[in-house]
Amino acid sequence: MAATSLPETPPRERRVTWADPRALARAGQGRAGLDFLRALIAGEVPPPPIVALMGITLSQVEPGRVTMRMPAGEYLYNPIGSVHGGALATLLDSVMGCAVHSTLPAGRGYTTLEIKVNYLRAVTEGSGCVTATGRVVHAGRRQAVAEASLTDEAGRLCATASTTCLVFDLPVRQDPPVRPEEHP
Repeated sequence: MAATSLPETPPRERRVTWADPRALARAGQGRAGLDFLRALIAGEVPPPPIVALMGITLSQVEPGRVTMRMPAGEYLYNPIGSVHGGALATLLDSVMGCAVHSTLPAGRGYTTLEIKVNYLRAVTEGSGCVTATGRVVHAGRRQAVAEASLTDEAGRLCATASTTCLVFDLPVRQDPPVRPEEHP
């Protein structure tokens, strides 16, 4: 069987810029999760690099509930012509994790322990901007459980997800000592 060549099309390009993630982490130190997320929406702190890479917008934040939007752009496509499931899982993981984060006081952090995603329909450019909403189901001292739904621009349910997050005390960050030879 002979290989089929693709028709010549001009290459597409997408430029991505991001802020230093270490500076973002420092900006979150000493802030409650809800305050930090509100600072992100207000533009007081830059978005995380993954948000810039994927074109995600944090649109609503309240205690235990977060909404994000993402264009279903072809730059997220898999080889079969739809948005890659991993991109959708990243969006769902982000809204669930941020929903958990919104319940945490200053000095506490979280990380995803597990995530389960149910894909219900394909997402393509024709889906428009997708919206994911994460909600905390249980916020305990050591773990939190959250769920999320993802809808297309027409309001059709495209995916659901659930997660368990580990909740922990953040280590106290200290800036490294400045050596005299570094400053005149």
